[in-house]
Amino acid sequence: QVQFVESGGGLVQAGGSLRLSCAASRNTFNPIAWYRQAPGKQRDLVAGISFSGTTNYADSVKGRFTISRDKFKNTAYLQMNSLQPEDAAVYYCNIATSSGIALSNSWGQGTQVTVSS
Repeated sequence: QVQFVESGGGLVQAGGSLRLSCAASRNTFNPIAWYRQAPGKQRDLVAGISFSGTTNYADSVKGRFTISRDKFKNTAYLQMNSLQPEDAAVYYCNIATSSGIALSNSWGQGTQVTVSS
């Protein structure tokens, strides 16, 4: 079962940028997706990318976030620009279906994103 380690989170001012990384324990042909969970809320899909590079985004992040994938490094990335306070959450990654449903019950520790207004 593939495991993921997320990194790159931190504290940023509104309008700032962060780049998150998601390192997989082995190569996978599955789509990889980023999710986020704010305190007291459910974990929501943020963006997904197929093995061939097809991407999809939640409406709330379209035009601001970009997901990418380095197949040789078994790593996925999430470039987040124009961050807003409502983007603050713990961000996780996982293998997913083409529609963004997480396939593994094993979640990493996530990486915290905090956005100050």
